[in-house]
Amino acid sequence: MSRVFITGSADGLGQMAARRLVAAGHEVVLHARHAQRAREALAAVPGASQAVPGDLSSIAGVRAVADQVNRLGRFDAVIHNAAIGYREPRRIATVDGLPQLFAVNTLAPYLLTVLIDKPRRLVYLSSGMHRGGDASLDDLEWKARPWAGAQAYSDSKLHDVILAFAVARRWRDVLSNALEPGWVATKMGGPGAPDDLAAGPETQVWLATSDDPEATVSGEYFYHCKRRSVVPAARDPAVQDRLLDACARISGSEFPP
Repeated sequence: MSRVFITGSADGLGQMAARRLVAAGHEVVLHARHAQRAREALAAVPGASQAVPGDLSSIAGVRAVADQVNRLGRFDAVIHNAAIGYREPRRIATVDGLPQLFAVNTLAPYLLTVLIDKPRRLVYLSSGMHRGGDASLDDLEWKARPWAGAQAYSDSKLHDVILAFAVARRWRDVLSNALEPGWVATKMGGPGAPDDLAAGPETQVWLATSDDPEATVSGEYFYHCKRRSVVPAARDPAVQDRLLDACARISGSEFPP
């Protein structure tokens, strides 16, 4: 049995992954934006051990989530599933003055990685749209660029791949990988999404718990449990370090050695 924490598991792929993990006999801790959503998440996933509330759009909220998770003891795996989609029509600022999409999709997984006691496995959900992301990492906070929701989303999903590979390079005792679940008909994906919804949570569950030799690797990118190529810049240590440094500056928390 593995202990798994899943961000953004009140609905969508996070909830689907949680149900599969519980059905397989694993201990699962859920996460939702606030206390009421956490209660709803627990009701929707019978067998989950508990749900941690916390708003990932604020740095203080992320820190509160990490503190609650650490009080529960060390986890075998953390699945960074929470995300905002690409349909934001404007730059919505958080309490920290950051674009909400960047705060949830990029900074929150970075900060949770830094603050949560190191698990055996880390799984980061990306997207095929990461291939359109800006690998220059210029203007991460969208202060100079005119806002474009799809581009901001693509950038953030590239950031998630870069983060996964940076962790794999720096923490050799952790299996850190990224994946794309496919364009599936969740609330984020929309009703017309063409990929198989039932297959959407499979890869993250597999990477979090499987002893399959193909799942017990690090620094790889997957689609439906098969390795897939990524933007070459994601494997560049200089790009990785630049993202880590930027997230450390913005969040106030350095990536530990």
